[in-house]
Amino acid sequence: MRGFWSALAFLTRIPIPARLLHSDGWRSSPVFYPAVGGVIGLCLAGFNWLTEPWLPPWIRTVLVVGVWVRLTGGLHLDGLMDTADGMGANRDREQTLTIMKDSRVGAMGVLAALFVILVKMAAVHDMGLSAAAALFSAPVAGRMAILSAIYFWPYVRQDGVGSQLKAALTGWQVAGAYAFGIILLAVADGWLAMLPLTITLVVTVWMARRVIRRIGGLTGDVYGAIVEVTEATVLVAFCVWR
Repeated sequence: MRGFWSALAFLTRIPIPARLLHSDGWRSSPVFYPAVGGVIGLCLAGFNWLTEPWLPPWIRTVLVVGVWVRLTGGLHLDGLMDTADGMGANRDREQTLTIMKDSRVGAMGVLAALFVILVKMAAVHDMGLSAAAALFSAPVAGRMAILSAIYFWPYVRQDGVGSQLKAALTGWQVAGAYAFGIILLAVADGWLAMLPLTITLVVTVWMARRVIRRIGGLTGDVYGAIVEVTEATVLVAFCVWR
């Protein structure tokens, strides 16, 4: 369980007792990313259900997305903004990497974050109380996307944390983690589990290929961007198919 607690501590702002965290736990943490997505999804679906009788729809929607950002500490939104700034600048490889590493946020990053947040809010509002399954599935799908991005595509910085996580993953571990994620989606969505699963694969492949053409590999910021786009797309898909 060391990997699970490390994954939960890294991907969320849920307080984890120090005695549960070990220095070597992060190496196996990607295997537990879909499980962490399930924890986030349960929190979101539960909050939406608890507040639905008491709050007007738009207020509840804003608070649900606010809780979503708070649970993750804005980690993935930060990656989305950095990726949008770098890719949107239309520069060469080295300049793109420099822009993505810059802690300052540009116009493209702000617009990307605003767009994704608005899409999430509109989708949650449109589904109302029936958003529970989508709110659970979107974080699971997003963390499955990170797992596949780490394993299947190169990390651009050879000495970075992402390359070390990639080296520690095996095909069997990825298969097992994906199987667990599929079970979570199937329990929540039934046959509609194919919807978030398909979106996960399509978004990850599309974004990874675009970024690799520019900089030759992925970065931690790109992982975050993949999560945000996957989550928003899953919510929109549930609006269409519900």
